[in-house]
Amino acid sequence: MNTLIFRTIAPLIVAVMMVFSLYALLRGHDAPGGGFVGGLIAASAVAILGMSSGVPAARKALAFDPLAMAGFGVFVAAFSGLMSLFADAPYLTGLWAMFRLGESDVALSTPLLFDIGVYLTVLGTIASVLLALQDEGEGE
Repeated sequence: MNTLIFRTIAPLIVAVMMVFSLYALLRGHDAPGGGFVGGLIAASAVAILGMSSGVPAARKALAFDPLAMAGFGVFVAAFSGLMSLFADAPYLTGLWAMFRLGESDVALSTPLLFDIGVYLTVLGTIASVLLALQDEGEGE
């Protein structure tokens, strides 16, 4: 499935999917979505890029090794839970910090940091598996 039409439209599809994956990540605690769903969408975008441009181009577009990304995501998710221990609260207790940015308030939270860790873990793991399967299929 490497037609001219697919190769032409794939970068646009990948860009839209990546933006939507970030949208799903950031709205995760307020509505359906979150790190897991966002990571699945982003990994699907990487798979589409691998199908259209080849596995080496998809790996280059990721900029980081997918398994290293997954490991860093586990570290970020675990670290988000440890932050509550500094506030004398149980592990994985949600903490929020409010910042003033121009005319609006921005809330940063440990649940968001946890979701980012889950996002990176899912993206790295699924992308690694999908790219390995695609690479194996191209070798035949």
